[in-house]
Amino acid sequence: MTAPIQILLVEDDPALRTMLRGLLEMNDFKVSEADRRTSAMEMLRAEPAIRIVILDFGLPPHAHDMTEGIATLKAIQAEIMTAKVIVLTGQDQEAAALEAIREGAFDFLAKPVAYDAILRAITRATLFLQKEQELSREGITRIAVNAQAGEGLKGIRSDAEERLVRQILKETGFNVFQSAKRLGVKRENVYYFMKKFGIARDD
Repeated sequence: MTAPIQILLVEDDPALRTMLRGLLEMNDFKVSEADRRTSAMEMLRAEPAIRIVILDFGLPPHAHDMTEGIATLKAIQAEIMTAKVIVLTGQDQEAAALEAIREGAFDFLAKPVAYDAILRAITRATLFLQKEQELSREGITRIAVNAQAGEGLKGIRSDAEERLVRQILKETGFNVFQSAKRLGVKRENVYYFMKKFGIARDD
């Protein structure tokens, strides 16, 4: 029997959060809840099995703009968490969609959102997760890098290098030998990268 997919629902409206949780649980998902950025990040760190985050962009203390939602999305991406983020927003749709894409969201849904649209987005995210896991077993690691063209290639290469090293270390549980093998370098090089990018085991 396959374990249910774990979803983190980040929504500050208790009534909407309860309704969404009921919908998701009726469809056999395991649901955790958070109502702000701090509790969402605590939950994600404590529950690495969470695979999908449904994130409302309007979170306290700035519930009427996108500030906290974007900060939450940035925090998830900065810690290279493997969960796919589906953004929900009742804010300016075009601006919210642009920011969601810029910061690495998997999908974007405007409120009020139909339940079947949420379920379709979850299905797409689940498929992507499965395919990324298959690629990982083949030794392929997918990384996302946002870059301003005017900043030059050196900065882009450095950012991509850091994200790749962090991702591989995370995937191997900070096993330097396995990480070196995955990266095709000597163990000494892995230690060099860890020092260069300030990567500690606690990260």
